Amino acid sequence: MRERLRICIAFCFCYSGLLRLARWRKQRSGRHLTILYYHRADGHLHAQLRYLQRHYRIMRLEDALEEFYADPADMETHRKDRRVPLVLTFDDGYIDNYTYGLPLVRRLQIPITIFLIPGYVESGECFWWFAPEELVQSATVDKVTIETKTYQLSLAEDRMALVSVIDRLVRYASSVTGREKTLSDLKQALGATLSRRGVGSGDDSALPMNWEQIREMEASGLVSFGAHTMHHPILSCLSDPAEARYEVTESRKVLEEKLGHAVPTFAYPIGMPSDIGDQGLQAAREAGFRWALTAIHEVNTPQTDAHFLVRLPGDTRLHWTVMAAELVGLLGVVSRIKRKYASIFTK
Repeated sequence: MRERLRICIAFCFCYSGLLRLARWRKQRSGRHLTILYYHRADGHLHAQLRYLQRHYRIMRLEDALEEFYADPADMETHRKDRRVPLVLTFDDGYIDNYTYGLPLVRRLQIPITIFLIPGYVESGECFWWFAPEELVQSATVDKVTIETKTYQLSLAEDRMALVSVIDRLVRYASSVTGREKTLSDLKQALGATLSRRGVGSGDDSALPMNWEQIREMEASGLVSFGAHTMHHPILSCLSDPAEARYEVTESRKVLEEKLGHAVPTFAYPIGMPSDIGDQGLQAAREAGFRWALTAIHEVNTPQTDAHFLVRLPGDTRLHWTVMAAELVGLLGVVSRIKRKYASIFTK
């Protein structure tokens, strides 16, 4: 019901002219670069991209950044298209970026950038963040004790709590080796049957792309690739700075060897400041990347650090009208009004 209300409000914005006015105001508010980041290619992505294609100047990431940081006096050739520049990025390299995403961008003729994790491309294994839930779902024991607490797997609330605990243990591991050992130990303790070559439902869409698929995407001329570390650790959590440097530098090295050209862009895993830390930022700079992207939910200005670029989240679950209204901040206005009047009536 709540989502239907949001769609209704968004439709009102679209067809009342408020959305167009908001876009115009944003267009006149100075130089900005909007970068969206998605993960999966599914849901309402097609409708969202069709809308963005009509109303924004969708650019290749590298081209957009070259233009954005160029001298404004050198940008006269781009002034015929007054639309707000926008870049589409996808993190992790899920196989549905190939099976669904590639036909879609070919049909619409729009560019995208995908940030790859070479360690997973090489192994073909399911990404580590699916493991906590799958380990619990495939457990064969009745109970397990972790960190002095015992969880009864027959109880739904204990299963949910256990998933959260496992996620914390692997997410904030101090090394990739430690993360893998933790997963192996938990698999044994739970008597789990998870192979990590797919999810329990048999759905392979959560697996990474392979090199053949990646090369086909790049050959289309519409897809470019950036690095996303070798194994997707949280860089600020790694206890050894040398491992952080390896994860970042090696990911670039492998991609350049496999693709046969320079890879100038990098996206930090998870991507919030606390996940990056000083050693993550330093690693990206030392690896020689021209640009590094976070997941901080803001829009870039000319003052934005080239190694701390910000992005707005894309959500394929959203109806395109909701996405359009959120992109220009209109639904945020509604939320602020609701909070204001709620506070008045509760005083």
